[in-house]
Amino acid sequence: MNTSSIFAWTALLSFMPVSEIRGGIPFAIASGLPWYWAYPFAVACNALAAPVCWLLLSTTHTGLVCLPWYRKLFERFVERARVKLHRGVNKWGWLGIAVFVAVPLPATGAWTGTLGAWALGISKGKTMIAILLGVLFAGAIVTVIITLGIQVFTPPAGP
Repeated sequence: MNTSSIFAWTALLSFMPVSEIRGGIPFAIASGLPWYWAYPFAVACNALAAPVCWLLLSTTHTGLVCLPWYRKLFERFVERARVKLHRGVNKWGWLGIAVFVAVPLPATGAWTGTLGAWALGISKGKTMIAILLGVLFAGAIVTVIITLGIQVFTPPAGP
């Protein structure tokens, strides 16, 4: 696979709500991209999810919320995000969102963090900073785990 394809797939995986940073960095490193390129690129792509999600919530969502099936589905997602983030935000304020996003587990990424922050009424500026901080830490955790795992499972070179 050529380098531009690796970057394209890394961008897509890092931006998608399902995989986010947990998919982008491992893919990039496994495809031969050095960690010092994979980490900042995947972090930047994943951090873009916050302004895009906020934009969708403030534009497209307002037009679709009148549809009953959309409203029911959306309310379910919002309630899950609100419940997941509520305790952390009560304890640490808007930095609770950064802590939530920093844990690289399923359903704790930039998309869910932004949705939850929006539902809890956190300002756009604080949300963007919190998401960026969380993605930076999540990316660092994933990068360290992947690079250490590669070192552990790579047979030693020798005669």
